[in-house]
Amino acid sequence: MSVRNFKETTVYKKAFSLAMEIFEISKTFPKEEKYSLTDQIRRSSRSVCTNLGEAYRKRQYPAHFVSKISDCDAENSETGVWLDFAYFCKYITQEIHSNLIIKSEEVGNLLNHMLNNPEKY
Repeated sequence: MSVRNFKETTVYKKAFSLAMEIFEISKTFPKEEKYSLTDQIRRSSRSVCTNLGEAYRKRQYPAHFVSKISDCDAENSETGVWLDFAYFCKYITQEIHSNLIIKSEEVGNLLNHMLNNPEKY
């Protein structure tokens, strides 16, 4: 399964798409959230992709690879918490929240597979 370019992986494509969707939605958040919710949700969602890039370059070191994928998973989980705040603060609808959480869970499932099967990557 080893793909040469991490950008070709399903997990990267889904994580990048989710980060871009969050970016677009977060443009509607109130200005007073700029330095908290808006910046944090953008940062955590993007960090999934950046940590994946770092991990992929360290595949020859299994422990380092797993550590970076674990970082990806942590950032993805953080994104889910920020999505909860966005919903409960009434910045996004329940439908948007549910849709984004489902996408985040898909990314999480793919990352979990990588954590449990690093030799396949």
